[in-house]
Amino acid sequence: MSGRSAVKRVCLAYSGGLDTSVILHWLIQQYGCEVVAYTADVGQQEELAGLPEKARATGAIDCVVRDLREEFVRDFVFPALRGAAVYEGTYLLGTALSRPLIAKDQAEVARETGCDAVAHGATGKGNDQVRFELAFRALAPELAVIAPWREWDLRSRTDCIAYCEKHGIPVTATLKKPYSIDRNLMHVSFEGGVLEDPWRAPDEDMFILSRSPEAGPDRPAELVIGFARGNPVSIDGEGLSPAALLTKLNRIAGEHGVGRVDMVENRFVGLKSRGVYETPGGTVLHAAHRALESITMDRDVMHERDRLSPRFAELIYNGFWFSPEMDFVRAAVDAAQANVTGEVRVKLYKGSAVVTGRRSPHSLYDSDLVTFEDGASEATYDPRDATGFIHLQGLRLRKP
Repeated sequence: MSGRSAVKRVCLAYSGGLDTSVILHWLIQQYGCEVVAYTADVGQQEELAGLPEKARATGAIDCVVRDLREEFVRDFVFPALRGAAVYEGTYLLGTALSRPLIAKDQAEVARETGCDAVAHGATGKGNDQVRFELAFRALAPELAVIAPWREWDLRSRTDCIAYCEKHGIPVTATLKKPYSIDRNLMHVSFEGGVLEDPWRAPDEDMFILSRSPEAGPDRPAELVIGFARGNPVSIDGEGLSPAALLTKLNRIAGEHGVGRVDMVENRFVGLKSRGVYETPGGTVLHAAHRALESITMDRDVMHERDRLSPRFAELIYNGFWFSPEMDFVRAAVDAAQANVTGEVRVKLYKGSAVVTGRRSPHSLYDSDLVTFEDGASEATYDPRDATGFIHLQGLRLRKP
């Protein structure tokens, strides 16, 4: 490929798994370059301690591991929550939210370590290749981008395992893995393999963060979640950092079988894809946040934000986190969150998360005004005014 000789050092997004182990060796062989392995800890719960040694054993000159868990939840998960970002009405965007952060930090590490290129292990059919590369273009356009899955002749897991055996690359992968898994603090996603049949139900032993709803406790759990300006800040009065709060909520909600989703979504590249997701904590936060907004946000402000929410979700899903339109949408979303402060009580039971109470010092709900009981004040709302209101609203509905 033309231009390969110009690449001297590459920063590779590296997990230590089969694909990135093959890519690390392949880059050295095909480009004749040095490779700096880069790993972002976004809560994937994989073994990170031995990664530098493993990367060097495969040929890397260095391995940089960064803990991004707090930044991930604070600067990516919570903004999506504030904007009620849900893709195609179902997907809470766990994978899509992690990619711009990983790409941003990878570009920073590339510059710090003197790299002139970055590489990723995303396939040529998925969304992640777009997400990574759009972020690189926005933040580090001077870096060349290498996408091995679009260049090499390896086409399957079998090919990758054979490559490792041929070149003596130390991996523990087998052909028995029935699907791919992506995990972070927001969720776990499963796709590919046996799940490519949209009629086939997921295996129960597949799930990681949640019990089946049927196996959940017979007694419900109630939590009180505190918010400040749209951001979750506490559980049952205990103040927690963003990552700690989401971790705790994942555990509690997962025990009650909350947050499972099985959907067929439309990828940005034009294909349909079946994905199974576990998002226990995120599911609870979205329900609680919406409930608090119901008493703290002006009606028309809420409706305008709701019109932006699908677009917000689409921009996240499609990889446009670092774009002018995203800056505009996020500014509008955050302006609507100024008074979204208070507490929400949620009951968790066998797969459900039901709001049972909400309160706020900024509440717009006036029980004296809305009551149907005698004695309601007519100083602010006179029911007789509704006659003229309805008459005016109905003028255009009269048939000629």
